[in-house]
Amino acid sequence: MLTLCPLAIDEIRTLLNAFYAVCRWVPIYYLWRPNTRDESDNFLIELALAGNASCIITNNVRDLRNAELKFPDLHIVKPDELLRGK
Repeated sequence: MLTLCPLAIDEIRTLLNAFYAVCRWVPIYYLWRPNTRDESDNFLIELALAGNASCIITNNVRDLRNAELKFPDLHIVKPDELLRGK
């Protein structure tokens, strides 16, 4: 992946450090079981809810959108949909 990146290693470190500077630890209690098709995807919804996220950006939208437990304020979008403003 690094060979495809147009940034130098120092630039990548600077970018990641800036990102980490605005991140915060969020306690996860696993109270919700969205029951996605793939059990290993449940944690993505749980993390998003615990972090008060408004959307999950992934190419794996089918499994996440078809969860049994719905959260109307949490949107599952593909990266290209997000970039196009959909």
